[in-house]
Amino acid sequence: MGKKLIGILILLATVSVAGIIATQIYWLDKAFKVQQTQLDLRKEQATAESKQFNDRVTMALTNVANEILTINNDPAELFQAVKQIRPNYFSVAINDTVHPYLLESLLKSEFQRRNIGENFEYGVYDCFTDSIVYGDYIALNDDTTITDYTASTPQIKWDKDGHYFGVFFPDRTLYEVSTLKPQVSTWAFSAIISLIVFLFFAYAVYLILRQKKLSEMKSDFINNMTHELRTPISTISLSSEILLGDKIKDQPERLKNYAQLIYNENQRLRLQVDKVLQLALLDKKGVEINYQPLDMHQIIKNAAESITLVRENDEISINLELIAENQNISGDPVHISNVIHNLLDNATKYSKAKTAILIKTSNMRDNLIIEVEDNGIGIPRKSIDYIFDKFYRVPTGNLHDVKGFGLGLYYVNQIVMAHKGKISVKSKEGEGTIFTLQFPIKNTK
Repeated sequence: MGKKLIGILILLATVSVAGIIATQIYWLDKAFKVQQTQLDLRKEQATAESKQFNDRVTMALTNVANEILTINNDPAELFQAVKQIRPNYFSVAINDTVHPYLLESLLKSEFQRRNIGENFEYGVYDCFTDSIVYGDYIALNDDTTITDYTASTPQIKWDKDGHYFGVFFPDRTLYEVSTLKPQVSTWAFSAIISLIVFLFFAYAVYLILRQKKLSEMKSDFINNMTHELRTPISTISLSSEILLGDKIKDQPERLKNYAQLIYNENQRLRLQVDKVLQLALLDKKGVEINYQPLDMHQIIKNAAESITLVRENDEISINLELIAENQNISGDPVHISNVIHNLLDNATKYSKAKTAILIKTSNMRDNLIIEVEDNGIGIPRKSIDYIFDKFYRVPTGNLHDVKGFGLGLYYVNQIVMAHKGKISVKSKEGEGTIFTLQFPIKNTK
């Protein structure tokens, strides 16, 4: 699948997901506005009903107060006798005390006349005895459960300078605008669904890009392997043709050179095939470690000497600062030697005209630290996170000036982890790279 096609698919999928989310937001916003309109309408209706109820109660209580004046033959007039303390509690000022039973009878009669069917409680304050005479709970609605009066009647501070009676409607609670829980829950549910869709989409894109990357890495690996194998095969083929000629028999020195060339190329070919087979076995069976006591200073010296001999025609200098007081670890001598050799080989392959390599050791707590520093071409920042991936090589286009399959650092990382160690890298393009290995000094079995 080409880059252009993948880009188009991702773009179309992104537009689709964005369209779905935008559509959800649009309809949720409309639903929210409709529900808000309905809520405002219910609020207005409740406010109007509450005002109507309050007016009826005020008129009924005013009539009750006037009837009490009439019964007591009191010629005085009461001005604004009814006060609404709370939406469900009213107090009425009177000139004299009134018997609770009489008040109850008047309240029942007047409420029924005014079509007020709410259950109520009443209480009378007597200024002469400085006490409150409670009435009773009047259940005008038979379906309502009667509650304890003393528990439900609000504690009101009565004015001791006059006579009052109060009427409380316990079943009539304050109208509170309902919270937007339905809308919030709807938004939350939609957000969760949208998030799931988005995460699924993001994961799908991640898998596509990852698969594309793996495909490119495998393609690069095949190209590199083809190039690496073609060169020695071509050399062997050409040398073999020359050796088949009749004239070569009379030139023993030339014959020896071509035979040596065939042998060297054959060894090179064998090493390349062995490396691929070794990595395939590593993936299939995992790393098998033959633990032995290892002197890392000696292994580093041997690897440095080996690289120097192999690259004797190149300008390479390897400096050692082996200052660790405890350089002994438990590990596999073959694998650990390969790790150091691979790092030194990379340092020489990705180097400038004059290669300078510095290997340092030190101790940190119960760990041995090994640093391999070079002055090579460095690693681009965008490639740092991928250099330990199998088949990954820093992109160089169609250039094959550096031999390899992209397996070396993958192998190094696998071996270090198998020894319960750690590996990290610091690099800057044009200045060089530092690989840091950390191995536990204690037995790693």
